[in-house]
Amino acid sequence: MIEPPRPRSPLAMVLLALLAEEPMHAYRMQQLIKIRRKDDVVNVARSNSVYQTIDRLLRDGLIDVHEKLAGGVGPGRIVYAITANGQKTLRQWTDTMLSTPAREFPEFRAVLAVLAIMSPDAVRAQLERRAEELQSTLAQARREQQMARKLGLPRVLMLEHEHMVAVTRAELTWLRNVLADLGSGKLTWSTEEMLAIRDKFES
Repeated sequence: MIEPPRPRSPLAMVLLALLAEEPMHAYRMQQLIKIRRKDDVVNVARSNSVYQTIDRLLRDGLIDVHEKLAGGVGPGRIVYAITANGQKTLRQWTDTMLSTPAREFPEFRAVLAVLAIMSPDAVRAQLERRAEELQSTLAQARREQQMARKLGLPRVLMLEHEHMVAVTRAELTWLRNVLADLGSGKLTWSTEEMLAIRDKFES
């Protein structure tokens, strides 16, 4: 089965989408990502991440140099534009990412897969802390939704925020159920039992 086309990173798609609006330089792209709060969905914590992604897009022929702006006191800036191949690729990426769930490897699911090495009490303590963090996230999200409504932002600009809220609420509901089962003893285990089960199924 042929794997549907996906970007190497979500940042590549976001940069292409920005250039689909109009040509711009790297610093402007970085500014818009932060102004529009897209740094919640793509990682631009490292200052050179945008520039590294731009280099890959250039090598792949998805963008090219539109013009070079002379600098005043500092260095000049290069303005980039999306190519015809970039437009086609952006459409392929967005179609695939909207329609086909990706096989992802989130760290929370990874740690859930090895919980048997910890005691139920230790797991419960850490999951209680996680539940508190998720509640804080939802509280902040509600404030941001209220602000978006006051500003009159179109809903389409907040869909990724809506999705985050829905996923966070679902996780919090699941987490509270797990915590209740841990608290009542309905969910419990011992390392010895888990090793015996492992030996049984791996022999």
